[in-house]
Amino acid sequence: MGAIRANLQAVNARIERAARAAGRDPGAVRLLAVSKTHPAALVDEAYQAGQIAFGENYVQEALGKMDALARLPLEWHLIGPLQGNKARAAAERFAWVHSVASERLARRLSAQRPAALPPLNVLVQVNISAEATKAGIAPQELPALAHAVAALPRLRLRGLMAIPEPAADLALQRARFGAARELFERLAAAGLALDTLSLGMSDDLEAAIAEGSTLVRIGTAIFGARHNAGDAA
Repeated sequence: MGAIRANLQAVNARIERAARAAGRDPGAVRLLAVSKTHPAALVDEAYQAGQIAFGENYVQEALGKMDALARLPLEWHLIGPLQGNKARAAAERFAWVHSVASERLARRLSAQRPAALPPLNVLVQVNISAEATKAGIAPQELPALAHAVAALPRLRLRGLMAIPEPAADLALQRARFGAARELFERLAAAGLALDTLSLGMSDDLEAAIAEGSTLVRIGTAIFGARHNAGDAA
């Protein structure tokens, strides 16, 4: 068995155990394989092992992999901060954007999503730990942005994404993920049709799933160490 296949099996087993421990259906938690900095050949290997959805941080890097793997029915997610000058490429080539944090960016994505494609799935990124160096909107500004995004014609607001400040303590991990879940639940209670809470990475997926994550973003545990600097996944 190849290393990528074995790693995917191990990660999926962790997801299943975490979901069952939380009294949840393991099928309610999707795995997003974070392939940033890793070559297209490893994405292909992961696909051959059954993985369909892949997350990338940088538009330009992702485009090269998309072109190299165009023969495969992959689902591409942009999970890194998006610059306005890359909005058209993101709107045209990705199925999901996790990092919407302003109405201006959302409007660009909506205007530039091709009419021949289904609406672009988007998540609003929340800066749940109020870190100065972390992207995302402040929790108090979230409701206005979420309703504005939901009203745009070429976008489909699916939910929220957050990357809390790393913590080794399980209780602290759960508290931060729980804060994101509470924001998600408030938006749903306000009438928004949301179904995706993107929380959890290689080191904290158990805490994220315990707090209601429906999509975990896993890179290191599948592909190994990153090839260059950046946030862990």
